[in-house]
Amino acid sequence: MSKLSLADVAGLIRTVPDYPEPGVLFRDITPLLADGPGLRATVEALAGPWQDPAGDQLVIHKVAAIEARGFILGVPVALELGAGFVPVRKAGKLPGPTVSASYGLEYGTDTIEMHEDAVAPGDRVLILDDVLATGGTAQATADLIVSLGATVVGFSFLLELVALAGRTRLGEHRIESLLMVED
Repeated sequence: MSKLSLADVAGLIRTVPDYPEPGVLFRDITPLLADGPGLRATVEALAGPWQDPAGDQLVIHKVAAIEARGFILGVPVALELGAGFVPVRKAGKLPGPTVSASYGLEYGTDTIEMHEDAVAPGDRVLILDDVLATGGTAQATADLIVSLGATVVGFSFLLELVALAGRTRLGEHRIESLLMVED
């Protein structure tokens, strides 16, 4: 990792109380994104666990990142790993043929999509997002990837909200979270 520590990176993430609704502590990563050394350290730290100790790249063909903040981190991580990038979006946002998966929210459901040709059978895919909360979106993304014959290598998150236990929804997959948030 570059000169900044994970504590330095954590210090660049702002907590906004009562956003988007009362009682929620929103983790705002825009100060981190605006800090060049912080962003570089974050990208290196997100990519690092998916490289072997000699610095060679593990075989990851694609990084599938979840809309929208996952995109910001997913592209540079894909570049760092020498992999392609796959955008996973809310329903109706991608042109061309797509596959979709719905998942439960606290009040209702939501649907995500990706292009049906975004991954191929045999591809090894890393799923990346900024926050692991309940795990619903990440698990739906894994379902899409597997439905197309690719393999989910694991999950990578900038922040994990431990109290929401999203990790438990993701089965036996390898999960790497840079920062564990208890509240």
